[in-house]
Amino acid sequence: MSPDATLGDERALKDGRGREPPGTVGERDQHRLAGLARLAEPGVIADPYPLLARLREATPFAGLDGALIVFGRYQDCSRILRDPRASSARDSSLLAPATRPPRDRAKSFLSLDPPDHTRLRGLVAKAFTPKVVATLAPRIRQVTEELLAQARQRGQIELVSELAYPLPVRIISELLGVPPPDHARFARWSARLAQSVQPNFVAADSAEIVAQAERARAEFAEYFAELIEARRSSPADDLLTKLIKAEDAGERLTQDELIATCVLLLVAGHETTVGLISNAMLALLRHPGQLAALAAAPDLAAAAVEETLRYDPPVQLTARVARRGITLEGIDVPDGAVLLLLLAATGRDPAVFARPDAFDIARDAREHLAFAAGPHFCLGAPLARLEATIALRAIASQVVAPRLDEATLAYKPNVNLRGPERMVVRFTEVREPRR
Repeated sequence: MSPDATLGDERALKDGRGREPPGTVGERDQHRLAGLARLAEPGVIADPYPLLARLREATPFAGLDGALIVFGRYQDCSRILRDPRASSARDSSLLAPATRPPRDRAKSFLSLDPPDHTRLRGLVAKAFTPKVVATLAPRIRQVTEELLAQARQRGQIELVSELAYPLPVRIISELLGVPPPDHARFARWSARLAQSVQPNFVAADSAEIVAQAERARAEFAEYFAELIEARRSSPADDLLTKLIKAEDAGERLTQDELIATCVLLLVAGHETTVGLISNAMLALLRHPGQLAALAAAPDLAAAAVEETLRYDPPVQLTARVARRGITLEGIDVPDGAVLLLLLAATGRDPAVFARPDAFDIARDAREHLAFAAGPHFCLGAPLARLEATIALRAIASQVVAPRLDEATLAYKPNVNLRGPERMVVRFTEVREPRR
């Protein structure tokens, strides 16, 4: 099926004269929701941006009897992310299942609203300020150089499993105080949780996916309960010990909040960064002029990271829940409706970014929404930016003549957490790092 088939011959859901296709509003919305569901097709996952562009131009549109409203324009999504009436408590939406399997008693602050969100985030945020994160730079460089050195004699590197994954998982694990032998089991648990967060418009989670995710949550919780107990009796110089001791205005994290926070930091602390590093290298390899510019001026690495976040972000969409009578673009939104925000579409909105489909590391792309905005702006953004910047700078400085083996490229079957599952990069040599 061609990329345009489900959206019809109208192109962008309009005919050649800019009119809506025939049919009632309900029929048009169902037509659009069918296009939305196509984001899960393997051929679209490889390049979702033509479809996302057509969806963006059709937004906002509603579906599921008004319980879902989709937004893809930059200004709409930016406004919603900053609106206090847009809740992050997704379990309270009109689309939340009436019955759920048992979960941990405490939620991560990602799914909470103020004042609970403010309290929990405040206790954790001190460890992720740009100033504190900057102290991790020497260790990030060391790990990056070690991983590149391991590939030196092979003439190639499988970028995902041999660099993009082990770098952030090692850093966040060390930060939390998780022993290296446990990293492998975290990869397994994290992958199960990531697969379970597919949006409902794609397909309801299978019973097996749900069961695997619940087992992963339970195993995570059991592991961190033991580690927390060990840190209470024998404090260490790590983030977990600091979280146990953290106090702000007389408040501390409860045991359940500690566990939920650790799981969030560990999973979010590496899953998205894996995609960011992989997507950045893929874009550079497919745009040789940009790769040459970075090799000539490795200081452009930070700009290359921002351009990747705009051009091909690791988190493609997010959601909020409407509260207290929001009216958006003339739509009276019912309380509890899910506001689906196509973040990846906003990065290529021509109303905000010139030449939106061009990958250009010299542009100023910092206004993207890849890390969201407002009170839920990504807590780990400074760390993700630093890790990706150091990785790209090291590759540009040390790896000679890198080239993608296109036959090896395969994407994760995940609509939301986007990135290659496998990509082999061949090279002439890996130079020793400059000191």
